[in-house]
Amino acid sequence: MKEFKELNLKQELLEALRLMNFNNMTEVQEQAIPVVMEGKDVVVRAKTGSGKTGAFLVPILQSLSARGFPQAIVIVPTRELALQVSSVAQKLGSRTRLRTVVVYGGASINIQVQALRRGADIIVGTPGRIIDLVERGALNLGRVSIFVLDEADMMLDMGFIEDIERIMSMAPRDRQTLLFSATMPREISDIARRHMKHDAVRLTVGAEEELTVTTITHYFYMANGRAKFSALLAYIEKFKPRKCIIFTSTQRESEFVHRFLVERGFNAIVMHGGLTQSRRESSLQAFKQNSAFLISTNLASRGLDIPDISDIINFDAPDDPRVYVHRVGRSARMGKDGRAFTLYNFDQKGLMQDTSVIANVKMNHVDLDINKFRDIKLPFAEASHRSFGGREGGMRRGGSGGFHRGGFRREREGGSGGEGQQEHRSGRFNYVGRGFGERRHGRDRGKGGHYDRR
Repeated sequence: MKEFKELNLKQELLEALRLMNFNNMTEVQEQAIPVVMEGKDVVVRAKTGSGKTGAFLVPILQSLSARGFPQAIVIVPTRELALQVSSVAQKLGSRTRLRTVVVYGGASINIQVQALRRGADIIVGTPGRIIDLVERGALNLGRVSIFVLDEADMMLDMGFIEDIERIMSMAPRDRQTLLFSATMPREISDIARRHMKHDAVRLTVGAEEELTVTTITHYFYMANGRAKFSALLAYIEKFKPRKCIIFTSTQRESEFVHRFLVERGFNAIVMHGGLTQSRRESSLQAFKQNSAFLISTNLASRGLDIPDISDIINFDAPDDPRVYVHRVGRSARMGKDGRAFTLYNFDQKGLMQDTSVIANVKMNHVDLDINKFRDIKLPFAEASHRSFGGREGGMRRGGSGGFHRGGFRREREGGSGGEGQQEHRSGRFNYVGRGFGERRHGRDRGKGGHYDRR
């Protein structure tokens, strides 16, 4: 494992790395940084938690000098990831004059405009807000020399591809383009082919079939309805998670599980897309500092680098193995050990087998003493088989209408107001609404697939 000091980096950058305790490069950093520093376009496929952020920020900070206008832009899929990447960029650039500005939906655009007017060398932001700022004339990408797409496959899943291609067309054609992704679907490969130089370097870190880190042990338990809550308590008692993220499929279920744990004395925080941005940020900060449990939708499944997460619990099994990979990737960061525990409904044995094969992981059945918690009282009338398991009511796999969770929701962040549609076998349901200062365009595909609710 090579050290950063072996690279010919600026002294101020080396000092910042040392202060952040970044001495040795990860495998993806070791492979990518020298190639990026040569000015080549690079496509990197590396699993979650491998250190991709440093792989593009270090060479960006090495190559730029302070000029007060956007020279590098990093596009990320979520506000939380934008804040995280910008925080790392600011710390790494703390001893330089380079200025990083973060822009995202759900926050005051006027404050972001003012920050841009004061001068910015590096822009980190979400697609919708970047387009809004360009349309307002507050952001000019005409002199961008480095263009980064981070978590590219998640942006595909969230329906950002048209926005991404539009933003890429705004930057100079002779720019350097860097694309980082945990998986490499065909659509992402097509973007690389259309928008990157023909001699772009393609790096794959880890075996092609190795989607999750090998230091995670994967457990499962079959339970429906109320028994899922009993199994949750039994797992917590058995393994005593030090720091744990519990994933649910909907905001409503996140609130239910959060309340259930809090009423039993657990130090738990909830975070989902239905909360204001300030609530989401405070929840994340509280979890990082002193909370043992974070209950969240897929909002927390990608890009968030929270140290020392020992356990990932899928209270609702994700319908897509890719979502499983990204959820469990929050644990066992940077070579540490971790556990992943998934509660499957009795009708999801096929899904469990598919996840095991596609994610290339061994699922281990765990023995839990749920009888000890069989008579627990749930704090809400909705906690029944109808709400937390089975196919009734259209809440899990709705047939021809209602709220359909069999497909995949795509959400765009951007301006104000909102519009979107949900497609079902029987037709289409349109909705219009406000979304915490975002423009949302959602789509649920009714025929199978997977569901990702932020």
